Amino acid sequence: MSLSLYRRLSARNLLLAGVFGIAAFAGSAHADDVLGQAVGKDLQQAQSALASKNYAKAMEAVDAADAVKGKTDYETYTTAQMRAAIAAQSGNTDAAIKAYDVLINSSRTPKAAKGQMLMAQATMAYSAKQYARAIPATERYLKEYGADPRMQTMLIQCYYLQQDWKGTAKAAQEQVDATIKAGKVPAENQLQMLATAYTNLKDADAKTHAYVLLAKYYSKPDYWSMLIHDLVANPNLSPPLIFYVERLRLATGVLKDPSDYQDMAERAVQMGLPQLALNLLNQGYANHSLGNGPTAAADAKFHAFVAQQAATNRSQLAAAVTQAASAPNAGPALTAGYNQVLNGQVDAGLALMKTGLTKNPRYPDLAQVEYGMAQMDGGQKAEAIKTFEAVSGNGAARDVAELWSLLLSRPAK
Repeated sequence: MSLSLYRRLSARNLLLAGVFGIAAFAGSAHADDVLGQAVGKDLQQAQSALASKNYAKAMEAVDAADAVKGKTDYETYTTAQMRAAIAAQSGNTDAAIKAYDVLINSSRTPKAAKGQMLMAQATMAYSAKQYARAIPATERYLKEYGADPRMQTMLIQCYYLQQDWKGTAKAAQEQVDATIKAGKVPAENQLQMLATAYTNLKDADAKTHAYVLLAKYYSKPDYWSMLIHDLVANPNLSPPLIFYVERLRLATGVLKDPSDYQDMAERAVQMGLPQLALNLLNQGYANHSLGNGPTAAADAKFHAFVAQQAATNRSQLAAAVTQAASAPNAGPALTAGYNQVLNGQVDAGLALMKTGLTKNPRYPDLAQVEYGMAQMDGGQKAEAIKTFEAVSGNGAARDVAELWSLLLSRPAK
């Protein structure tokens, strides 16, 4: 991951702005505050040494001021200011962070200056690779001062660079969700870190969804390839969803092996959709994936079998539609309606499927995906996209639906 974003955040400049930006406020807010002779002398020496860039001598003088017993709150505060300034210019991260803790937690520091200090504190710790120390300041800044893209990404990076995958996933997911909810596009590197975190957490469903978002917002071949590979390998994928992913592979030009076509067609037959199986096999013949070489005879035999299954189903379709209309459960209406669509009765078939969706399908999201596939096969591309986009939940059905929506939404070449 690139760190260029954070190089544009100058910790030193932020620190100096925070220190010197509050000096006037602190002085005017408490006009009766004065430095005692002992503390004042040490801080004057520190200031002179700082001006000549003798940081060691400047820090010795500040330490001497800090050692004075019985200091007032104002003296303690002013000493912390000087320590932070010296630490900022000399690059002493530990000293700067400690000094800023005093200043940030003081009522003397204006709210705006505290924000600058928190940002500086987090950025210095991050630049020094002290990621565990950068996290509290970053989280406090985001909580008290609201969203800032640089700070949000830095928080994710802090967890990521420590290989704290649980923390990475939580921070990145919250930011990605908030960005999408606001109608904006999540940063690509945030999605990449989210996918990496879920990969290391072995959360297959969450990883897949992260790649769905990468493909949606940054449609690159690598993301599509990873998505389809992971979906096929996902052990949580039900047989119908595997079938829809196989069809996705066909639609994206990935599926070419004759055995893949046979597996896909067998699944369609098992789902009670032999006409769809026949249509898919015909695509295989049309693109010359089937009917060639040593498998030609076996391809032809299987094709004939599926064609017979489709013919039988077609002859029994009217009776199946009648029975489905009065069936108490959703399955018959969904299957018979889909078969109507595949046999040219698109409007009637989709209407029957819609009644099936009202009969409390056992897996509502899966039933909605099936309805979207039927709309697509019936030539209602725009309506299919709407159906796929409406699939909710956190499971694989949503991811498969979103992929089909992405695929159908792509501009024609």
